[in-house]
Amino acid sequence: MIDKIITADQAVAGVKDGMTIMIGGFLGTGTPEIIIDALVRKGVKDLTVIANDGGLPEGAYGAKTARGVGKLLEKGMIKHIIASHVGMNPLIGDGMIAGTLNCTLVPQGTLAEKIRAGNYNLGGVLTPTGVSTPMEHDENGNMAKDEMGREKITIELDGKKYLLERPLRADFAFCRATVADKFGNFYSAKATKNFNYVMAGAADCTIIATEKLVEIDSVDPDLWDVPGVVVNGIVEGEPKWQI
Repeated sequence: MIDKIITADQAVAGVKDGMTIMIGGFLGTGTPEIIIDALVRKGVKDLTVIANDGGLPEGAYGAKTARGVGKLLEKGMIKHIIASHVGMNPLIGDGMIAGTLNCTLVPQGTLAEKIRAGNYNLGGVLTPTGVSTPMEHDENGNMAKDEMGREKITIELDGKKYLLERPLRADFAFCRATVADKFGNFYSAKATKNFNYVMAGAADCTIIATEKLVEIDSVDPDLWDVPGVVVNGIVEGEPKWQI
């Protein structure tokens, strides 16, 4: 069997300046913190980050350090963030005003489905969300472009208009598990599921950080929500979940 157990620094060794990465989590809940810390140590820059949000800044909810994607924003490592909710981290607004950060907001359900489409090799998803808004046409009446610069497409079915939202994939997906086995089968407890499940497999390389690592066949396989076949690397030692 291939040995998938690696260190956090090994997990980010292949990440290069300008790459696109996905990071699971929801405002610091369910984010693979030890992998993000390794990214900060590596010091890569000009990243495109696909995430639900911009994490939390230092001091939010009494946190002594930034949380989640907020750590990368704090170090100026992100060039473009593609997310659904950025209002909790003022560094995003500051970066946009200064012209140092590009931010593309995508409705949360649409973002999840675009990632899912990338994960399952689908051509895209149809959604009425965004029809007749700037998500469909720009201020000049031209077809809008999506977060990757692709022109939007509209399709009419049974008299109803939809946007075709195309798939999203990344070079790396970094996800968080509560329990994983040594093959990479894993589950995430409670609220930590969030984007971790849909992102695992939606990249050329998926790496998980897990709270607990167990032997193969030591856990009822019905408990696994994500199959290890989509996981390329496993990092042990993720701290217990904190809100």
